[in-house]
Amino acid sequence: MSLSGLLDLVRADPKLAAALDEGGDVALVAPSALRPFGVAALAGHDQRTVLAVTATGREAEDLAAALTSLIDPAEQGSVAVFPAWETLPHERLSPRSDTVGQRLAVLRRLAHPIKDDTTAGPLSVIVTPVRALLQPIVKGLGDLEPIRLRAGDDADLDEVVTNLVDNGYHRVDMVEKRGEVAVRGGLLDVFPPTEEHPLRLEFWGDTVEEIRWFKVADQRSLEAAEDGLFAPPCRELLLTDEVRARARALAERHPALAEVLDQLADGTPVEGMEAFAPVLAGEMDLLLDHLPARSAVFVCDPERIRSRAEELVHTSQEFLEASWINAAAGGEAPIDLGAAAFRSLEEIRTHADALGQPWWTMAPFGAGVELDAHDSEAYRGDTARALADIKGWLAEGKAVVLLSEGHGPAERMVELLRGVDVPARLREFLDQPPEPQVVHVTTGLIEHGFITPGLAVLTHLDLVGQKASTKDMRRLPSRRRNMVDPLQLKVGDHVVHEQHGVGRYVEMVQRTVQGATREYLVIEYAKGDRLYVPTDQLDEVTRYVGGEAPSLNRMGGADWAKAKSRAKKAVKEIAGELIRLYSARMASPGHAFGTDTPWQREMEDAFPYAETGDQLEAIDEVKRDMERGVPMDRLICGDVGYGKTEIAVRAVFKAVQDGKQVAVLVPTTLLVQQHMSTFAERFSSFPVAIKAVSRFQTDGEVKATLEGLRSGAVDVVIGTHRLLSPEVRFKDLGLIIIDEEQRFGVEHKEAMKHLRTQVDVLAMSATPIPRTLEMGLTGIREMSTILTPPEERHPILTFVGPYDEKQIAAAIRRELMRDGQIFFVHNRVASINRVAARLRELVPEARIAVAHGQMNEHQLEKIMIGFWEREYDLLVSTTIVESGLDVPNANTLIVDRADNYGLSQLHQLRGRV
Repeated sequence: MSLSGLLDLVRADPKLAAALDEGGDVALVAPSALRPFGVAALAGHDQRTVLAVTATGREAEDLAAALTSLIDPAEQGSVAVFPAWETLPHERLSPRSDTVGQRLAVLRRLAHPIKDDTTAGPLSVIVTPVRALLQPIVKGLGDLEPIRLRAGDDADLDEVVTNLVDNGYHRVDMVEKRGEVAVRGGLLDVFPPTEEHPLRLEFWGDTVEEIRWFKVADQRSLEAAEDGLFAPPCRELLLTDEVRARARALAERHPALAEVLDQLADGTPVEGMEAFAPVLAGEMDLLLDHLPARSAVFVCDPERIRSRAEELVHTSQEFLEASWINAAAGGEAPIDLGAAAFRSLEEIRTHADALGQPWWTMAPFGAGVELDAHDSEAYRGDTARALADIKGWLAEGKAVVLLSEGHGPAERMVELLRGVDVPARLREFLDQPPEPQVVHVTTGLIEHGFITPGLAVLTHLDLVGQKASTKDMRRLPSRRRNMVDPLQLKVGDHVVHEQHGVGRYVEMVQRTVQGATREYLVIEYAKGDRLYVPTDQLDEVTRYVGGEAPSLNRMGGADWAKAKSRAKKAVKEIAGELIRLYSARMASPGHAFGTDTPWQREMEDAFPYAETGDQLEAIDEVKRDMERGVPMDRLICGDVGYGKTEIAVRAVFKAVQDGKQVAVLVPTTLLVQQHMSTFAERFSSFPVAIKAVSRFQTDGEVKATLEGLRSGAVDVVIGTHRLLSPEVRFKDLGLIIIDEEQRFGVEHKEAMKHLRTQVDVLAMSATPIPRTLEMGLTGIREMSTILTPPEERHPILTFVGPYDEKQIAAAIRRELMRDGQIFFVHNRVASINRVAARLRELVPEARIAVAHGQMNEHQLEKIMIGFWEREYDLLVSTTIVESGLDVPNANTLIVDRADNYGLSQLHQLRGRV
């Protein structure tokens, strides 16, 4: 995916070339799209290491992704992100182990690079958010040795485990999270904080036989890990003998802090212990001190970075003053922990001068060296205008390059251009400057395009106007079969074995039988009989899900067989009724959809996540149902955020490919907007007409849509209950999708049944109503369940407590610090503005908006779209936000008077973050 040819053209700008030759501090004025090119040009000019600084963590990820296309790792060394902690220096929370692992791996590569090693080789560019630049770090972290092992190496297993524990890994029975280690016989499981999957090392004596990846979900081994184990430490404050001795001495001097310090002295890690680093670990230094001798700092958008730095220093100070250490000592800080607080940007600049590091900046406007370039236009899907501009540039003799993130859209662009007689060429990479007179189409991770006198670059985002909002989620699928999970069982839980019936779970034990050591699940039956089930036969055991406490069956007794036959008989009776009920439906012929088309596959390949196993299974089941000649009636049941919408997207596309129309029914107007943007984004490259019907549309627009449905010009309509009114007529309806099925009443469902007899129906819900659930469980309706969360989905932390303004302000500020957004749910329209005003007083720096169902449509739409596009930080709203709204940047939700809500409501609300 090399784009080095583009870099050569940008570097040829005489002003940039002169600035590079002159050296020293340089202020460039250029569009933001040129940032990765500026950084790469500086890094490549005289092979110096560059520290690129961005305003936020997300910008750092984007810049690093763009740089990987411009810098050749073989020649110059690679690009790495040095992330900031997601916690503040004085919070009672430790940073996540994957963040720490990433940071320490970068520091190690700066201090001791190993040539020709992909994971530990030299770095040419380090990209960091300003927050990590300002935060002091413990001196000497780059000298901490990661643990490196490859297949065939000799190592003592006990010694390796001791080293891992000393490096901050947590020893457990079964590895589930990053930073954990487990030993079973000659097997060592380790989850390094920098890896996607944990590793399993098999020892034979003192030799590492093999190293394989394995899945957290079912603990099964995957393919061999070619590069072996690279396990950087998991904490930035390691509890060495020296640190423990200092903690003990401090605890004696400051009894108020003894509770925490005594645990550290005993070698037990404590949440938030990093706050003590200045007094326990000795000297602190800055990221600048870890850079090699010939380095430069490149600051992207200095104005934003300056204001962000001031904000960070101010909030960090606030937290230090209100910190738990002061609180413990009655308001007077017994120990000065100021050495860990954020430094100001001025101090950092002065320090860079002292170290002789040139300070480059690139701003969109201001004084400095102005490069001859400007941002490309946003075409937002206006193909005609884009084509006209491309033809114009070709006529002017410019080199024209179109970039997309994936191969499928790139091929589509070439087809489109050739279709209108524009010369276009699909290139795998651009390692030579592109010649004029022809459009070069290739893949690359550059976000926005730009125009210079000799070059025009456009990206997929410029052309379509919507970004796949998910490229930072390199998700891996995981799969759980419906077997019992031994980790979830507590002693005394009831379980059911296929052959022996209901028993009580006792424990997990290890036994050696005929020389093989295995783990067994022990189940106790009536009269004290015990059954040992080996872990590879767990699929025979399921959890007991009945209501009341059951009596235990006897092993080998007849009572279990009798109970099974009684249940079978009852099921047969119900089935008889159901068959009569459903044979009517089966008798009416439905439309059998065709198999997947190449377009279907291309649309599915553009999905930016890896699907989970459950999701793939549900998609297959839906497609199989659609391809049968009988109308589909399927319920998809999965928790909030487990990817139900993607199943709908694929089903809709399949129906449209067969020339059928699709109605997507949702409970709220906001959800109409949300689905509209999701579907429009996924179908942007295809000729699918999508329209919305809700109160956000004018009467004229709705009328035109209804006319389009009648004539067949509209393929997909997304709407609220309004779609059920008699004036809605379809030319050829093939599929109805009902989202948040539990929100529709009986009469709505009756209205759908009139549409339903020959039409395929797909219902989706996280919290289905009991009647629907029973129909799914008894098999009247087909049901697919999605049990697997996307791997890496962080669990939602829930806190319940009395109303406390200090806590609310701290929760809001903490979210603002990490660039997130907040929902504040207050379910009374009468007093909602009063609550919003109070929040403005508490957190004056937050941009606050109010949303509720009694506002007029345009005002509500404006506010919701503003919140999506991050114009507001805090949305004070009623439960109008409950269903299916997906604001990926909102990570905190505060519910006022939570005692007034139902369980399903709270569950749905919790899913918003």
